[in-house]
Amino acid sequence: MSRDPLVVGNVVGDVLDPFQKSASLRITYNNREVTNGSELKPSMVMNEPRIEIGGRDSRTLYTVVMIDPDSPSPSNPTKREYLHWMVTDIPEAKDASLGNEIVPYESPQPTAGIHRFVFVLFKQTVKQTIYAPGWRQNFNSRDFAAYYSFGPPVAAVYFNCQRENGCGGRRYRPGSGWL
Repeated sequence: MSRDPLVVGNVVGDVLDPFQKSASLRITYNNREVTNGSELKPSMVMNEPRIEIGGRDSRTLYTVVMIDPDSPSPSNPTKREYLHWMVTDIPEAKDASLGNEIVPYESPQPTAGIHRFVFVLFKQTVKQTIYAPGWRQNFNSRDFAAYYSFGPPVAAVYFNCQRENGCGGRRYRPGSGWL
């Protein structure tokens, strides 16, 4: 039985094919590092995270995509994989702010169930023009990687996120008042 959190969380198998991790990917929201399977609230991930890629060779470039394979709900993921963010040309040993944002960050707002939000890192063989897809829903990481000849991912990390409860769970129903 695998202890790889990407396999346990069904990211590998469901979204990604098995791959050998060969790059260091560090993702932080408000100084909190994302670890595989961690629980983050939508309010914690409203703004784009800091993405750092370990290494020493700033001539080596990477592309990162952030996807939700559970959109609109884990039991009926008809919009799988929903693309939340895409940044290309990120230099090794630097952070994503030096890359080229192709698809602007859209904060996670899950409405039903627990969603996995997956950051997938691909190593680019060359600096190339990468086009934004025409829509965010039904993005496919495997097809994307094949189209741009990236090969398998070099790193991935995911967190879980679900809708936050409102203010104390009270609801106003017209005619009945506060419940």
